[in-house]
Amino acid sequence: MNTPSSYKKTSSEASNSGLLSRGAAWEVLQFVSAGAYADVALDRVLKRWQLSSLDRALMTELAYGAIRQRLLLDCWLDYCGKISVKKQPPRLRWLLHLGLYQIFFMERIPNAAAVNTTVELAKNSKLVKLAPVVNGILRAAIRENNAGTKLPLPEGLPSRLAQAQSIPIWFAECLIRWRGEKGAEAIAKAANQVPPFDLRVNCLRVEPKKIQELFDASGIQSSLINGALNGLQVSTTGAGNLRLWPGYKEGYWCVQDRSSQWVAPLLDPQPGEKVLDACAAPGCKTTHIAEIMGDKGEVWAVDRSSKRLKKLEENLNRLGIRCVTSLVADSSSLLKIKPEWKEYFQRILLDVPCSGLGTLSRHPDARWRVSLEKIEELKVLQAKLLQGVFPLLAPGGRIVYSTCTIHPEENTFQIEKFVSRNSELDLLNEKQIWPEIANSGDGFYAATLQRRS
Repeated sequence: MNTPSSYKKTSSEASNSGLLSRGAAWEVLQFVSAGAYADVALDRVLKRWQLSSLDRALMTELAYGAIRQRLLLDCWLDYCGKISVKKQPPRLRWLLHLGLYQIFFMERIPNAAAVNTTVELAKNSKLVKLAPVVNGILRAAIRENNAGTKLPLPEGLPSRLAQAQSIPIWFAECLIRWRGEKGAEAIAKAANQVPPFDLRVNCLRVEPKKIQELFDASGIQSSLINGALNGLQVSTTGAGNLRLWPGYKEGYWCVQDRSSQWVAPLLDPQPGEKVLDACAAPGCKTTHIAEIMGDKGEVWAVDRSSKRLKKLEENLNRLGIRCVTSLVADSSSLLKIKPEWKEYFQRILLDVPCSGLGTLSRHPDARWRVSLEKIEELKVLQAKLLQGVFPLLAPGGRIVYSTCTIHPEENTFQIEKFVSRNSELDLLNEKQIWPEIANSGDGFYAATLQRRS
């Protein structure tokens, strides 16, 4: 990933944290527009910029917030500007998004600060000639906001929902079809919330109560998660780099959303069993399986990405887990690679690649990446993976198929087709978790299948 050339830090900025955090956020927006994933862009920018913990928090909120609200911010740009969004230079568009987000969504930031810092960023970049344009549009937006102006409503419920909650129209149409008007709005609103920060305590080494005591001593607030045996929700405000938090180096905990923590227990893996995690990286569920088994047994973690498996192995070492072996391979054709694995595993977890529509609050750029065409491609891949791992399951064994999406064709419909084609399988249970604000977790689906003895 190349560094955007639109903005350069100046010596006078070293003491201006307001410009630093906003400049870093603008850099993230440019990386994402060039194709980078938001979390990857954020991580790389944080490594390049020297920011305090509070400035890091501000930069993250600005960048992720502007990405989430891209459609709505574009609508305001069209309303307040003289040139349509489609004709705006991309770097100018993202800079204006940065200023508009502060005006419309961040009450604690004075309007003057939002305008002045955004204009200053333009002046310190190749957009210096457009600084008056930035100033004019932002001040027009402030006038409209102070007057209580509402954007003109587009025709049709899907278009209105898409504009109000900044989601693609195709997704709005799907939500309305799946959940009705009120349910669709609840899910769309949840996609624009800052998600809770959840941890899973490593039960091989420590109990949640001990972690809470360590956190309390460091000023980090935490609370138990209802329904997640070893889960903690943590307040990260001002807490800084999580790798410096108590217990991280000791492998006492790892980051994992509460909904994701629900999946591995469905396998009910027992100590001494042979278990396959067929799409394992980055390994949260793999390590969870090993912890449930007391680190006793044979767990294979398979993934096509060697780079992502390296992260899994780092987590295994940090958490002190020894029963897991990793393998770089395509799980849709594992039987060809490992013929000795026919009917070998008592438990198989298949956490398939999916559209990720249940994690939009956590991955703000996903809504702009996913398309109906992409989902069709994913459905084919998911079916191949299901059919590929089935011969590896021992009689009486169990498969858990899971996704972090809410699309029925990737979930319920996919499983219905698979079971109908394989008479040896019984569907024991399935559940869809919807990412509504009341649930405070990601959207997840899981189905538990058992092969007849």
